[in-house]
Amino acid sequence: MTQRIRLGVALDGAGWHPSAWREPSARPAELFEPGYWVEQAQLAEAALLDYLTIDDSLSLQSSLPFEPDGRADEVRGRLDAVLVASRIAPVTTRVGIVPVATVTHTEPFHVSKAIATLDFVSEGRAGWQPRTSPRRDEAGHVGRREVGIDRVDETTAAAIDDLFAEAADAVEVARRLWDSWEDDAEIRDVATDRFLDAEKVHRIDFEGRWFSVRGPAIVPRPPQGQPVVAALAHAPVAYRFAAAGADVVFTTPHDDAAAVLSEVRDAERAIGRSGDPLRVHADLVVLLDGADESAADRLARLDALGRPLASDARVVAGSAAAVADAIEELGASGFDGVRLRPAVTTDDLPRIAADLVPELQRRGLFHHVYETETLRGHLGLATDVPNRYARNRSTAA
Repeated sequence: MTQRIRLGVALDGAGWHPSAWREPSARPAELFEPGYWVEQAQLAEAALLDYLTIDDSLSLQSSLPFEPDGRADEVRGRLDAVLVASRIAPVTTRVGIVPVATVTHTEPFHVSKAIATLDFVSEGRAGWQPRTSPRRDEAGHVGRREVGIDRVDETTAAAIDDLFAEAADAVEVARRLWDSWEDDAEIRDVATDRFLDAEKVHRIDFEGRWFSVRGPAIVPRPPQGQPVVAALAHAPVAYRFAAAGADVVFTTPHDDAAAVLSEVRDAERAIGRSGDPLRVHADLVVLLDGADESAADRLARLDALGRPLASDARVVAGSAAAVADAIEELGASGFDGVRLRPAVTTDDLPRIAADLVPELQRRGLFHHVYETETLRGHLGLATDVPNRYARNRSTAA
């Protein structure tokens, strides 16, 4: 039986190629205007994509991993991803919306409130991709503490472990806060002057190395109960972080798909994960053939305009059939889904909708209509999520 693949798109400015903003279709003057993001979200929904993600960080984009690069010939600057998501939510009805929100220099109470609000605004389609902030310039932008990792080796391993441990605590705090109101805590009975059942609103009393959060939340329990938590992971410490607190993990396999899946499952066993296994999605940077130019020629031309494309994820440039082949291969390998990173958003997202999705549908790999209404449902996750604080209130007959 053909395995239905979950499909999402990663939105970031003009696209994932450094020269994407130079393309005639790119509209760089609109990158900081809401209409641009609304248009991309509505196109993703018209393509029946399960979700979109919105990238973000506390620093300007850089070609260097741990410091600014000082370049002025590439897109620099972003709108806040959570606020963009809240703008997108009311003008879409089905596509899941997963913004990045950083955790290293932010308070989990605030992030939890923002994502819960997004779940209400989107009527159950919200997710959250937590991200650490390891760079010195990010710490300098906030000014509360010094954090600075300038390489990855044995000398920085402990500091990296700390960043992910702090992020894990932030996710745990957010999840407890989402559960701190029981589903029926709001009574709203004017006749008895009772808006709230105080016994169904709970303190979380979290005490950890980085946070001490009493709770409860000031936002009622989100429509999904628990909005989807997603994590990007390339290495064992990130796989363990995802296994401990995420629902979905975005991975970057090249020719090592089986090894990546094995590492994810090893991480789940190492932390003793219970319940649903992680949904594992593979990231692909995609360039699709156009009517007047092949994807391979377009990639070569874009590379010649400035910095060539270099990515942690596999790059696939070709026809819709060639990209579908790559997706089908990943599905057959055991991946639950694929997140597409369009090299040029204004060229490749329309081609995903017009060419790639129909090709996947012809192969029986993708749906023809949205079959569920929430992001949890789109991803095949449990939609009836128990509340950890709810007591057994059943009464004897």
